[in-house]
Amino acid sequence: MRLRVGLAAVLLTISAARMSLGQDLVPRAYVITPIHSNAIVFTNSFFDGDILFEGAVPITESTGRINITIVSYYHSLNFFGRSANVTASLPYAVGYFRGKVAGADTQVYRSGLVDSVYRFAVNLKGGPALSLQEFRSWQQKTLIGVSIKVAVPTGQYDPTRLINPGGNRWRFKPEIGLSHRWGHWIVDAYGSVWFFTDNHDFFSRNQFSANTNTQSQKPVGAFEWHLSYDVRPRLWLSLDGNFWRGGVTSLNGVETQATLQSNSRIGGTFSVPISFHHSLKIGYSRGARVKFGGNFQNVSVAWQYSWFGKPR
Repeated sequence: MRLRVGLAAVLLTISAARMSLGQDLVPRAYVITPIHSNAIVFTNSFFDGDILFEGAVPITESTGRINITIVSYYHSLNFFGRSANVTASLPYAVGYFRGKVAGADTQVYRSGLVDSVYRFAVNLKGGPALSLQEFRSWQQKTLIGVSIKVAVPTGQYDPTRLINPGGNRWRFKPEIGLSHRWGHWIVDAYGSVWFFTDNHDFFSRNQFSANTNTQSQKPVGAFEWHLSYDVRPRLWLSLDGNFWRGGVTSLNGVETQATLQSNSRIGGTFSVPISFHHSLKIGYSRGARVKFGGNFQNVSVAWQYSWFGKPR
């Protein structure tokens, strides 16, 4: 029974660690800004819902509540004549999980730094590097861009624990994005793939496993779309959706096909300017189809302070 509970907990960890993977819904990610644009963004995102296992393990009534606070810095630049930008994000998470493992109530609380995330994006078509003066007379048509996002294993991680804020592995997400404007309407579409390095110290040196374990995960392909409408400059709203599939996980070379994810989310975003430098963005999303993993409702609120050149 102990071994059975331990195996179930391992799979619980795999699911919980990946619960937010693919759940990002970011409209206008490839819409350009003038070079030397800067922004600091404080985001608070709350997830609440069920964790689904599709009968793969003896875990029932499993739920999770996670609050993630993210501090991000954005900067746009001229990259060989094309508009480009870099973003650095540092998240902190507080999470509470509960469920019945083989009929026994189990509760887990975690709090700590999540892996930091860095993104570089460059426009390939339709968006040259523009000064603030040039940008004022520029009209968007079709934009095509690419980006690379890297999650660095800087988060809090204890290999003896099942659930950790950090993942103890690197993650890479190359992406291609398209954005097209018709008057007040903008359509966005992104295609991406998440790649993972192995975690060579997964759930190790504890009462369930005295040795060191290796966790591996196959790539996850994702598609994301958005339809947004400009009410007036900087005041807009959007309908958002995505779909991702893959991520089968192996433990010490033994693959668990039941961990295949084939999920989608749908939601909406509303952005409103507060003043010249300040704006507020509110988002809501929920699972539209969840086969395995976190079936969460999500509410996020982001405050942004932006400026050009040096801050005043």
